[in-house]
Amino acid sequence: MRPSGRELSEMRPVSIETDVTKHAEGSCMIRMGDTHVLCTATLEDRVPPFIKGSGLGWVTAEYGMLPRSTTSRMRREATAGKQGGRTVEIQRLIGRSLRAGVDRVALGERQITVDCDVIQADGGTRCASITGGWVALRLAVNKLIKAGEVTSDPLLDPVAAVSCGIYAGQPVLDLDYPEDSVAGVDGNFIMTGSGQLIEVQMSAEGATFSRDQMDQLMGLAEKGVGELVASQRAAAGA
Repeated sequence: MRPSGRELSEMRPVSIETDVTKHAEGSCMIRMGDTHVLCTATLEDRVPPFIKGSGLGWVTAEYGMLPRSTTSRMRREATAGKQGGRTVEIQRLIGRSLRAGVDRVALGERQITVDCDVIQADGGTRCASITGGWVALRLAVNKLIKAGEVTSDPLLDPVAAVSCGIYAGQPVLDLDYPEDSVAGVDGNFIMTGSGQLIEVQMSAEGATFSRDQMDQLMGLAEKGVGELVASQRAAAGA
């Protein structure tokens, strides 16, 4: 029995509320169980120096956790004077995951920055950030299309992510914190709406795992991402 009472292949309740901020070109609040992330997308008519003049667009991301997103207060990284290694790793993951679903030629020489701020954390914050980040990106690109600033849709396919792991010897989908904190194997699966893999992060946290178990987790991830993409499409009207 999972702590939440869910079936092994059951996702937490997922909701995506769009247009939650006034100023961002695209925004949403994604809730995956008790993990809540605010995602905003900002359009800018500039690109990083290393691609300036190339005609290619760029999508990047920033990620952060609010001080009381966790059970005890976290110190703001701005107060510490630098980002932690975990934060840097996660925001790079979000950026390269979202770029995998973008035609950068069609986007044109402009940058979209996706900000993911964790309001409340209960496991799977990077997965929720990627999933919600794509919705914010979709909404921002819709504005470009409506304004006639791009001639073709630069978003090739939805991008979503879900965690899977081995908990109490069983493969489970969408780990919450009570499971994630003691899971023998923990993995994050980032995929496109058509089922193509973008990235898989898997590690043994206390026990090794077999090829058969990995295949089972892959099957769970495909199911979970399929459900998330349906939620993304419904929220963004895509």
